[in-house]
Amino acid sequence: MAEPSETSVLSSLEPTAPVRRRPAILRSPLTVAGLALMLFFALSGLLAPVLAPADPLDQDLSFRLKPPSPAYWLGADQLGRDVLSRILFGTRISLTIGLVVVGSAGTFGTLVGLIAGYRRGLVDEALMRVTDVFLAFPALILAMAIAGALGPNLNNAMIAIAVVTWPVYARLARGQVLSLREREFVEATRALGASPGRIIWRHLLPNSLAPILVQASFDMGGAILSAAGLSFIGFGAQPPTPEWGVMISEGRKFISTQPWLSLFPGLAILLTVTAFNLIGDGLRDTLDPRLRGNG
Repeated sequence: MAEPSETSVLSSLEPTAPVRRRPAILRSPLTVAGLALMLFFALSGLLAPVLAPADPLDQDLSFRLKPPSPAYWLGADQLGRDVLSRILFGTRISLTIGLVVVGSAGTFGTLVGLIAGYRRGLVDEALMRVTDVFLAFPALILAMAIAGALGPNLNNAMIAIAVVTWPVYARLARGQVLSLREREFVEATRALGASPGRIIWRHLLPNSLAPILVQASFDMGGAILSAAGLSFIGFGAQPPTPEWGVMISEGRKFISTQPWLSLFPGLAILLTVTAFNLIGDGLRDTLDPRLRGNG
């Protein structure tokens, strides 16, 4: 039998190049589709002043209720305003709503949950009973009541949605802290004399972020949908604001003859909410070690 050559021996000893794998969140086609949709809407909102063929508030009654055409790609509404331009500027408004609501509700709710879970005792009881009061009411009904009391406008609608959203984060963060506070690394940090604040911010919060980020992804779509619903019934943005819920509300009067007035903003809501839900599914599959192990 021929002996192996020196070249073959050396080549067998050379380290093989590491196999580059795509990030876990990009391995699902549905998640990639969600990210692509989100990027599309984010760029559309950011570049709305450049992409919009007309000012969303400009009226031209000579083009009133014109169907989609080369001049008006998505048609014109009852006041002759370009529907495409209003949808593009509405994208900016809707994404801002999602970011403001999730950012404020997530921050406040997470803070409440961290404090309640770490302190326990009377502090935990008091904070969780307040949380239960908010969770006892149907979210949309409570948001309508708050928005109605504060006054119907977009800012008050965002406040109302944030008020009914934060308890979810409080419960989620508290559950995570209760499962982590007795772990060895927390006990070791406490034994070294670390303050409660340092333990919470440096150890408990980073290890609790995974489910909170997943919930935030789902709530982005939920906040946009809730804001559109409040605007549709008159508790949110008010005309002539180019907000998707307002556009659907104005177009419902012509739904049987000019369906595009409500159809296109409705599709924008559908695709945006779907995008964030797909991203949330991808984050959950990526950040959950049990699901990651099965993949």
